[in-house]
Amino acid sequence: MTPFMGKDFLLSNDTAKTLYHDYAAKMPIIDYHCHISPQEIAEDRKFETITQVWLGGDHYKWRQMRSNGIEEKYITGNASDYEKFLAWAETLQKAIGNPLYHWSHLELQRYFGYEGTLSPETAEEVWNICNKKLAEADFSARNLIKKSNVTAICTTDDPVDSLAWHKMIAEDPAFDVQVLPAWRPDKAMNLEKPDYLDYLTKLSAVSGVKIESFTDLKEALRVRLAFFASMGCKISDHGLEYVMYAPASEEEVAAIFDKRLSGEIPSLAEQNKFKYAFLVFMGREYHRLDWAMQLHYGVRRDNNTRIFKAIGPDTGFDCINSVNCSAELAAFLDALAQTEELPRTVLYSINPIDNAAIDTIIGCFQDSSAVGKLQHGSAWWFNDNKAGMVEQMTSLANLGLLANFIGMLTDSRSFLSYTRHEYFRRILCNLIGTWVENGEYPADMEFLGKMVQDISYNNTLHYFKFTNN
Repeated sequence: MTPFMGKDFLLSNDTAKTLYHDYAAKMPIIDYHCHISPQEIAEDRKFETITQVWLGGDHYKWRQMRSNGIEEKYITGNASDYEKFLAWAETLQKAIGNPLYHWSHLELQRYFGYEGTLSPETAEEVWNICNKKLAEADFSARNLIKKSNVTAICTTDDPVDSLAWHKMIAEDPAFDVQVLPAWRPDKAMNLEKPDYLDYLTKLSAVSGVKIESFTDLKEALRVRLAFFASMGCKISDHGLEYVMYAPASEEEVAAIFDKRLSGEIPSLAEQNKFKYAFLVFMGREYHRLDWAMQLHYGVRRDNNTRIFKAIGPDTGFDCINSVNCSAELAAFLDALAQTEELPRTVLYSINPIDNAAIDTIIGCFQDSSAVGKLQHGSAWWFNDNKAGMVEQMTSLANLGLLANFIGMLTDSRSFLSYTRHEYFRRILCNLIGTWVENGEYPADMEFLGKMVQDISYNNTLHYFKFTNN
């Protein structure tokens, strides 16, 4: 029997073991899409308990706790940290086949040196071990990042954000990891939201542009784009229910925006026309700035209305959206490509049935301006598991060039989540190793070793044009 999560965890053959241990394992990490707090990095937060660093904000774990019948009090409520930890320990033991089981134990092994398994029976022991470690100086937020061999992090930031914490981090010579903002303008695009006009007031204030028309909105965004660029931003990101293709005249889009300014909510068709015009405008700006554009789509958010009203968004009530928007996605990319203003673009769908569509679409828009200019992003959210990663990379290999893939990201709010890169690298090496062992690719270890290092780190460094500290 193979030992539980031992040295060769997920590595089923000799080629895979060599590729991981000799090449992939030692590579640094660039976390180019995450949701951790720049304030906590700037202030070098210390965590008093494992619950604070492990369960706070982690809606992946919250979903499973609810599935286990745990009362909300022990998830997002006012129960003590220890009570919440016990609830998680009870849940985790049942999570066979779930990536959270592997992620959690990788974190216990790598950060806390705990080689056992977490269960109700071991919970008190694990609680004490972890909290004792967290009390040490080198377990602060910054030291956890350094301990994880991370060289760059891109947070997720709204156009109205002051980026004050990023500035503080950048000016601190004691911390040499790049912490850069990533532009996330969803609130400026989603004009159907009840608080949209309040948001425009904030955007007007920080940009110095009084927003009374769609032209004004674009100018305000240009001002903020320039500010983000001055702070080292190189990446944008859009969270979409689906990608729309709804071209309309400038006059019609302006009228739709004016309608919203008057307090009316535009129809769904009007919303799509506005959002399409917004995305095309943004794409052209990213091309001008030489930024990469990320499109995350295929998600339906906040499905449980009662709980959403009680505890807010990003709390574990989102699901896969089955809208097929492949034709619209291709048409949107083509609209930018026609004027040679298509930026480097990374596409993610939360729906795994979109893998082949994405891989064939990106092949239509590759060119010599960048290696792998269009990317099929890492298996995202509900696909962020062993099967999902294998499916995504196999599809990319079948229909594109896996060697140019920009690899893994955490998409996380936790400073312990960098072991997800290890998880990904082990799966990557096993996939490639299996093809080699099956005689499907020659055992050219020099090339293969470089390829897994590129996918693990180098491709990301070059694609986003980060500097190598």
